[in-house]
Amino acid sequence: MSIRPRRSVLYMPGSNARALEKAKTLPTDAVILDLEDSVAPDAKLVAREQVAAIVKGGGFGSREVVVRVNGLAGPWGRDDLAAAVAVAPDAILIPKVSKAEDVFEAVAELDRLGAPESVKIWAMFETPLAVLNARDIAAAASVPAGRRLTVFVLGTNDLAKETRARFVPGRTTMLPWLTTAIAAGRAFGLDVIDGVYNNLSDAEGFAAECAQGRDLGMDGKTLIHPNQLEVANATFSPSEAEVEAARKILAAFALPENASKGVISLDGRMVERLHAEMAERVVAIADAIAAKA
Repeated sequence: MSIRPRRSVLYMPGSNARALEKAKTLPTDAVILDLEDSVAPDAKLVAREQVAAIVKGGGFGSREVVVRVNGLAGPWGRDDLAAAVAVAPDAILIPKVSKAEDVFEAVAELDRLGAPESVKIWAMFETPLAVLNARDIAAAASVPAGRRLTVFVLGTNDLAKETRARFVPGRTTMLPWLTTAIAAGRAFGLDVIDGVYNNLSDAEGFAAECAQGRDLGMDGKTLIHPNQLEVANATFSPSEAEVEAARKILAAFALPENASKGVISLDGRMVERLHAEMAERVVAIADAIAAKA
């Protein structure tokens, strides 16, 4: 099982050259070099040039490098896409994906520009239409026209803006949308990354929201400041006890006498083959995290 950790996904504004360079040194699993929301209109062109140069220069090590472009229907999006393709990041993040056709359009444009197959598409899940069309958007990944799609990124700020929902402790106003994205993503093999936490002074609230995202099934969290990295990485990593238990389950099913069994007894509890499959993922993610160290 091959898994890429995405516990921490840090946004860096493309207009801030110093921040872009700093991203190469931070303990983040992935970095999103942003050309969209964090960049003022009069800085768009400079940001595009800086992001292209920093990606081309390399030096990010094991960090996954993602470029968020502006919307393809706007004045900057297609030029952003062309500049990103020219330097071949790991992925390109497309904003406001609201229907499957948005994925197909992005894939077709990458193909037209000659992007290598290694360049994937991440889709921002941030509009009411995205919620209503979640299944179709995720299903795009299963057909050739949408084959590059690998990740949903929750845009909770935009969802709040578009729906007029309020941010409340526990995100009860957003839970249906979060779980819809997770269910759709999992149905078609996509990773799902949680939205940002806006209050940098509320460490307790941030930790609670990370734990909630993990418990819902998110793979990691998007972040707006390096100070959030430690908590996100710890929260979305399996604990030592979880890894030990997973290895024990796999070892038990590997015994010759259990090879053909669908259910076994282990330490007084019933363990099914599905638990072994879950254990495989826990071990795989733990090994992938250890390999980054």
